[in-house]
Amino acid sequence: MRRIASPVASAPAVASSHYLRAVGAILWKDLSAELRSKELLSAMVVFALLVILIFNFALIVNPAALAEVSAGVLWVTTIFTGTLGLNRSLAAEKDRGSLDGLLLAPVDRSAIYFGKALGNLLFILIVEAVILPLFAILFNVPMVQPLVVAVVVLGAVGYSAVGTLLASLAVHSRSRDVMLPILLFPVAVPVLIAAVRATAGILGQSEWAEIAPWLNLLVGYDVIFVAVAFMVFDFVVEE
Repeated sequence: MRRIASPVASAPAVASSHYLRAVGAILWKDLSAELRSKELLSAMVVFALLVILIFNFALIVNPAALAEVSAGVLWVTTIFTGTLGLNRSLAAEKDRGSLDGLLLAPVDRSAIYFGKALGNLLFILIVEAVILPLFAILFNVPMVQPLVVAVVVLGAVGYSAVGTLLASLAVHSRSRDVMLPILLFPVAVPVLIAAVRATAGILGQSEWAEIAPWLNLLVGYDVIFVAVAFMVFDFVVEE
């Protein structure tokens, strides 16, 4: 005898599938637009390379201080480069007049947030994949190692999460290019400090007991701000 699935039981699965398709569609739209124009990603990569080269020629430090300095330079480069992408994550939609269309789409508005945040995260990670090997060569530090990559991913997740949320708030301002850093940098201080300290500890071969608290802070920051963004994005994105 054929078993008939309950409509009530299958409703959450259908809703979940619809939600994930909406997130994927927004992510794919941003990726395909960037693949056609190559404006944002190329600007982020060039900016990151210039910052690394400037610091490489400007800083002359002893080997003992190299781990601390390298970690700071890496995350300063990541933060400023990521801000370029965050500034355009919703500003491009606003300029083209397509943001209103996204908000009117028959999906939960948090799907817009997750689609945009995943796109920003992917762009930052692509830039990191380019600069980490170059960073290791120029600064002569072992940047390409699993723990450093894990810290980079955790830091990028937190920065993308809070940055996408605040970008949706700043997009309605005429001075959004200035407003976003003013809003973002104070909120991103915990993730920046934790990422710098964890990276410096790994490069300096510190004990795990010294590195673990900073990794825990990164994980906690990521979870908290993803949850907060999920709850408040619907209100923040309104004009």
